[in-house]
Amino acid sequence: MVEVTNQLSCKGISIIVPAYNEERLIGETLRAIRAGIQQWASHRGSSASIDNGAKAVEIIVVNDGSSDDTYDTAASWADIIVTHPRSYGKGAALNTGCRMARGSILVFLDADLGSSAASFPLIVEPVWAGQADMVIAKLPKAVKPGGFGMVRRLAQFGVYRLSGFDPAAPLSGQRAIRSDVMKQIGRFGEGFGVEVGLTIDAVRLGYHVQECEASFSHRESGRDLRSWLHRGKQFSAVGRTLWERYRYPIC
Repeated sequence: MVEVTNQLSCKGISIIVPAYNEERLIGETLRAIRAGIQQWASHRGSSASIDNGAKAVEIIVVNDGSSDDTYDTAASWADIIVTHPRSYGKGAALNTGCRMARGSILVFLDADLGSSAASFPLIVEPVWAGQADMVIAKLPKAVKPGGFGMVRRLAQFGVYRLSGFDPAAPLSGQRAIRSDVMKQIGRFGEGFGVEVGLTIDAVRLGYHVQECEASFSHRESGRDLRSWLHRGKQFSAVGRTLWERYRYPIC
């Protein structure tokens, strides 16, 4: 855990990384997060010393029932690792991470970001400075051709209709949010609808949601059968989340 100094440092920052069978990239991702923490702490004039006290950034990995070496690979870099006995999905993994977190700011990062995970301070800064309650990362354009944007358009349309917020990156999983805001929201969508539900709930509760450019990059899907099946699951999950938020709006 790395010490930082700021008005929020008494409670710190919790970086939550949900992971399912990510042995190939999670080590590089966590190593980059550590580098980002050290760089940020140095920029702010901190000693960047290892500290078990409250003024810290902690990394929490939720191993969502992986059958590979995700746990062993992450063990060298994470402060806390929680393992689910089987895969319950991203929403459940984030919920577990939030229960373990002690920070006043929560940061959600995907396990496959690799070296680009070091960019996480870009989404933390506006929350840290009190300029936003939640910040969503807008990722660079995909390098290789993927789908036709149907899932993104559904998510964008649904978020706008249900909250009035028009997101450029409705599916982005790289986010920073105040922990008290997350506590008031109190729920995550299921599967690939997690981010859509979180945005709708935060805006409907009156919190300030902001998007910012960030140089994250992660594993891209192509146009093979597996990729199309993946998009089909995404489309279904997003549609289900939108329906649930329509039927059961947060108060």
